[in-house]
Amino acid sequence: MKYSSIFKNGAGCKDEREVFAYLINNLNDSIRYWDYFVNWEKVLGNTRDLEVDLNILNYLIGKNDIEKEFSYLLKKHPQVVRLIPVLLACRENQFKILTDLSSGNLKYEDFSFKNKKSLSGAEIANAVRFAKGTGLLKIFKDKAIKNVVDYTVGIEVGLDSNGRKNRGGTAMEAVVETFITDICKSHGFCYIKQATSEKVLAKWKLKLSVDKSSRRFDFAVYNGKRLYLIETNYYGGGGSKLKSTAGEYKALYDFLAKDGHKFIWVTDGIGWKKTSRPLEETFNHIEYLLNLKMLTNGLLEDIIVNNL
Repeated sequence: MKYSSIFKNGAGCKDEREVFAYLINNLNDSIRYWDYFVNWEKVLGNTRDLEVDLNILNYLIGKNDIEKEFSYLLKKHPQVVRLIPVLLACRENQFKILTDLSSGNLKYEDFSFKNKKSLSGAEIANAVRFAKGTGLLKIFKDKAIKNVVDYTVGIEVGLDSNGRKNRGGTAMEAVVETFITDICKSHGFCYIKQATSEKVLAKWKLKLSVDKSSRRFDFAVYNGKRLYLIETNYYGGGGSKLKSTAGEYKALYDFLAKDGHKFIWVTDGIGWKKTSRPLEETFNHIEYLLNLKMLTNGLLEDIIVNNL
């Protein structure tokens, strides 16, 4: 870690050891914003695209001879066959199902629910068999579903919850970007989001060597004299990923130093409390490792503005 007076002024630390202690003792246990929970635009957009056909399926609710009625519906409106996976909370439309375990044999059958303008009798029979086997037809018959559109909104909300992990990562980028935006506006600097060597060359005519062709930096900031490359992440829990990330950034710092560019790692999250050793090793190796508390204290601005 490159110690300078900014850490005394911004964090009250007199040496590198105190800076690391400040880093660890001021980790945030959450960066969840309002949009962390559900991406309603995506949920409602996915449902809206299917709404007309979903309403057609409302016809099945409460029907006693449900298999016959579903066959009739598929013959009259074959496009609704594509909704069967959706109603089972699946994104794929082709399935290989183990249908028979008798006599010690494993019998598999293939089912496809691609959108079609017409269905053969065999295709209708397969779709009905699949919907029955998965319990979907019973849900309709027993009126467990009151409205298929509302039911699908619920499914989409459930599927969208899988995206929370990714939203946690992008949330950290969004938080850090607010600081970078303010810094650049205040001092007339420019920045690039998801910066590549090609983007940096095109915008600032600066050579940026990268360790791998797929390398993208969360942010690149140029103050007119130096290029600052910034990576961000947040870890609410522990795991091997933290150690590998710390090791990767040690090597990345060494690589970027060859071109004279500055590397800043902004990380946060209480996951580091259980994996502090690899973090400390990287802290001792690279010039700048900051958390969000340090950003609120103006340390990122001090580094970039003062050309440190």
